[in-house]
Amino acid sequence: MIDIIQQYWKAFLWTDGYHLSGLAVTMWLLVVSIAFGFCASIPLAIARVSKSKWLSRPVWLFSYVFRGTPLYIQLLFFYTGMYSLDMVRDVDILNHFFREGYNCTILAFGLNTCAYTTEIFAGAIKATPYGEIEAGRAYGMNKFTLYRRVIIPSALRRALPAYSNEVILMLHATTVAFTATVPDILKVARDVNAATYDSFNAFGLAALIYLCITFILVALFRKAESKWLAHLRPMKA
Repeated sequence: MIDIIQQYWKAFLWTDGYHLSGLAVTMWLLVVSIAFGFCASIPLAIARVSKSKWLSRPVWLFSYVFRGTPLYIQLLFFYTGMYSLDMVRDVDILNHFFREGYNCTILAFGLNTCAYTTEIFAGAIKATPYGEIEAGRAYGMNKFTLYRRVIIPSALRRALPAYSNEVILMLHATTVAFTATVPDILKVARDVNAATYDSFNAFGLAALIYLCITFILVALFRKAESKWLAHLRPMKA
């Protein structure tokens, strides 16, 4: 392990002026995809719980497709499948977008986590206590204000434990990014293994890095839960 760290730690952890480290690429993929999925999932979750089938059915279909197919297949579909279409290659913007592995990876990751997050938030919205809604109406809030000031903040707080699991699962899912030639932590580990044939140390170091990131994420979410879900703690006798 010491030899591997001495020879290849820069590829795993160090970013220079020309190349991002595997850790930096992995965190970039995670942050961008999670941010995209979070922002898109809130309006989609509202549409998902709507009584109008014209709003809820398309969101249900989107969620069903992306939760019902493997992320690896989705990445291959965007990275190789889309670019094989003549209509994509003939349009400059589409041709440039789907030719880049980073773009396809972010698109696949963002849509995948958006589908799962939409269902998490939709479930939290449905579980909003009716008394909170009645209290908002008693203050004369219209539907938009009710969602903005009561339902959405309350739902996001209750969804925090489930959403923390989704973020951690998304971190682990970034390991398929090497398929699109994106140099994440696993891609660096595979390159180290190919150069040294020391699989135990190469992948062991990668696993250690993922474990440290997961530990930090869990600690951050636990701190957030202790702050924003304090009112749900059982009362002491």
